[in-house]
Amino acid sequence: MVSHDTKVTADYPKSFGDPPHVGRAGDAQQGKYNTQEDHSQINEVATPESMQNMEENPLRQSQSLGRASSREQKARRRASRASKPDSEYDVPDDYAHLNELATPSPVENPREAPIYQHGSLEEAKSAEQDYEQDRRRQERSRRDSIARGEKPLEEEIKDADTKKVSKLATQLYTISYLILFSFFGTLARLGLQAITFYPGAPIIFSELWANVGGSLFMGFLSEDRMLFKEEWGIATYHQKIQKWKAKVKDEENGPGSSPAEQIPDLQAAKKAHAAAKKTIPLYIGLATGFCGSFTSFSSFIRDTFLALSNNLPSPLNHSQDYSPVTASTTSAVSRNGGYSFMATLAVIITTISLCLAALFFGAHLAIFLEPYIPSLSFHKSRKYLDPFAVFLAWGCWLGAVFLAVFPPDGNDALPEIWRGRAVFSLVFSPIGCLGRFYASIYLNGKLSSFPLGTFAVNMFGTAILGMAYDLQHVPLGGVIGCQVLQGVEDGFCGCLTTISTWVVELSSLKRSHAYRYGLASVLGGLALMIVIMGSYRWSHGFEGLVCTH
Repeated sequence: MVSHDTKVTADYPKSFGDPPHVGRAGDAQQGKYNTQEDHSQINEVATPESMQNMEENPLRQSQSLGRASSREQKARRRASRASKPDSEYDVPDDYAHLNELATPSPVENPREAPIYQHGSLEEAKSAEQDYEQDRRRQERSRRDSIARGEKPLEEEIKDADTKKVSKLATQLYTISYLILFSFFGTLARLGLQAITFYPGAPIIFSELWANVGGSLFMGFLSEDRMLFKEEWGIATYHQKIQKWKAKVKDEENGPGSSPAEQIPDLQAAKKAHAAAKKTIPLYIGLATGFCGSFTSFSSFIRDTFLALSNNLPSPLNHSQDYSPVTASTTSAVSRNGGYSFMATLAVIITTISLCLAALFFGAHLAIFLEPYIPSLSFHKSRKYLDPFAVFLAWGCWLGAVFLAVFPPDGNDALPEIWRGRAVFSLVFSPIGCLGRFYASIYLNGKLSSFPLGTFAVNMFGTAILGMAYDLQHVPLGGVIGCQVLQGVEDGFCGCLTTISTWVVELSSLKRSHAYRYGLASVLGGLALMIVIMGSYRWSHGFEGLVCTH
């Protein structure tokens, strides 16, 4: 008799099959994006589906960021033999280090099955290293065989006939989507901050709601299987789901029958679908570009420090506050250190708990809305959407630069506010987003138990924001300089740092490693702010802003 809700930490049985392998160089697959191998290091992109047992199977299988990252590599190999659409995108192996793509589902046992399996990010990274070594050995063996004049295998001949899209084109599509969605994420964050800072607001640090929204959308993307249902032109996973549902209706599983017999093909198709969608530039743009830019770790740490120093901006709450003489949203009544300590804990606990809750709720929302979510046509996206994204992304970036140089209200008698509110932020946001993308690619694979890439960009972005904040609040400089600094804070630092990837990693790491990583991130960022902002705050005090961004 198996006890209910038993968590099993083990690798998937071989009977379940390894997930198909998608988009490797040499593993040609028609209709696939030629994504860089290092893109899987981006945690937003690598996130597996959040709900791993949607159909209430008795045998539960869950995986973590680590295992998902490693199994994605094998998944890409098999997917090349599963379907053959029009053209192939070569996905670089480095994409496996994108933790957005590699993280497992936040909800490991959504249907409360008797048994489910759990893996961790650390195990996945270890398996990823084994895969890389095996891939290099196979590549050397293939080159040696060709040098000896041996004929290639039949599968290699078929792969050679596959129409390939250059790796450069795939990288261009991916970068363009990152640029484009960094604009959308930045504008969404700034807009949400503006509408959630109002008189009597129960939560005064409005950055919270942008972080919650980005985490919710990340959970939705990690679990969704409808937007990219067609995968490489064939809705393999969706077809398997429909066949499985029909079989369950026809056959009642008695005590002696095991639904596990129905799972292998379904699980393999599910892993293939998860691996395939994470090699699509549009998905990478949504997970890494939009969610990462929508959320901001540096702003979260800034609010934490301002709560500690009693400088957190507060909306006006009472009628007497609106007196033109006494009204202020920046000055606060003095309080003792104990209250400041409680305010600091309130910002930290509220932000982390709500963002983690939003991640899980986003996964639940994807399952609930599954019957109503439309699917994107793979062929139309490949033919029209990808080239249009290239034109739109670079055109918008160039347009933002021109608007910053030649503001439309530059000659008006009224104070110039056009650039300070959003334009400078849009100029700097792609730089921050691309910096986070490449840092994740090259650093997240260094330590399996500690996502070094995400940690590095969060700490660096926090330090830059602290310096920009100090420079804004000194009695020097003019309006334009103040607005440029605000653009650096909201655009560059806001897109360089991320909460959505961070909470995905926290939910995927082993418990001890997750606490270590989370504490190091929060305490490290707060320590930087105390040194950078605190040294000026407690020696000179912050002056009022000269710009009305």
